[in-house]
Amino acid sequence: MEFLRPATWDEALAAKAENPTALPISGGTDVMVELNFDVHRPSAILDLNRVTELTEWSHDGDVVRLGASVPYSRIIDELSGPLPGLALAAHTVGSPQIRNRGSVGGNLGAASPAGDSHPALLAAGRDVYVEAASVRGTRLIAIDDFYTGVKRNSLEPDELIRAVRIPAADGPQQFSKIGTRNAMVIAVCAFGFALHPKDGTVGTGIGSAAPTPRRAVEAEEYLRGVLAERGLWQSGGLLGAEVVQRFGELVRGAASPIDDVRGTAAYRRHALAVMARRTLTWTWNDYSKQIRSAA
Repeated sequence: MEFLRPATWDEALAAKAENPTALPISGGTDVMVELNFDVHRPSAILDLNRVTELTEWSHDGDVVRLGASVPYSRIIDELSGPLPGLALAAHTVGSPQIRNRGSVGGNLGAASPAGDSHPALLAAGRDVYVEAASVRGTRLIAIDDFYTGVKRNSLEPDELIRAVRIPAADGPQQFSKIGTRNAMVIAVCAFGFALHPKDGTVGTGIGSAAPTPRRAVEAEEYLRGVLAERGLWQSGGLLGAEVVQRFGELVRGAASPIDDVRGTAAYRRHALAVMARRTLTWTWNDYSKQIRSAA
């Protein structure tokens, strides 16, 4: 196995172009597990740890550009304001050691349906883009188009993830995860939810309950319609138990889980409905308080 260690981004792109089967590694929290258990044996490892720009982020007020290697611990400490849903998801990742090394770029590269950042990225809105680069140039991949199958994504063989562009939150966001224990666990299922009052939409993200991370599109459209028709964006009034219940049912219906060692398909559907109801209730309560305090 060849070991490639570029010092700059341009060197990294050149190395990937010359060795398209090389496996990128930065934090290594997913890659090393597969290597240690001989699940994956690539022809080359492309170490990106010396490419410092991948560990940087910027915020222009509307969009956060998150470098691919910014660790989860820094997302928690530095970005809980503009990216509250992603920060909450980051809190649930592994142990402190894992959070100090793992990153959203690594999660996206692995494209596991159980990746903790995926539901939060989907819920953050349809204007989330993965910035993919190669020696041929840079392109933006919409988050909805990024996941193509179980542990598969839409990157070309010569491309590397440079950053993720995420709209800064304009309303409350939440993340919920079910595991077989309280910490250091792969999700049985997970759910991300966000309110977007500026454009009158809501965002959802389902994790570990389908071949790829996905939205609950019907649930989003149902809730968007209710909020608009009843003027709830303006009033911050009560949703009503029937709305919360129906939203949970639609989220459950959007999943297509399997039975595996972590849980049954039936349990995953049930848990998603519960998490959907809870996250909706939590975020709407927060939003209502904001409306009342501004009045």
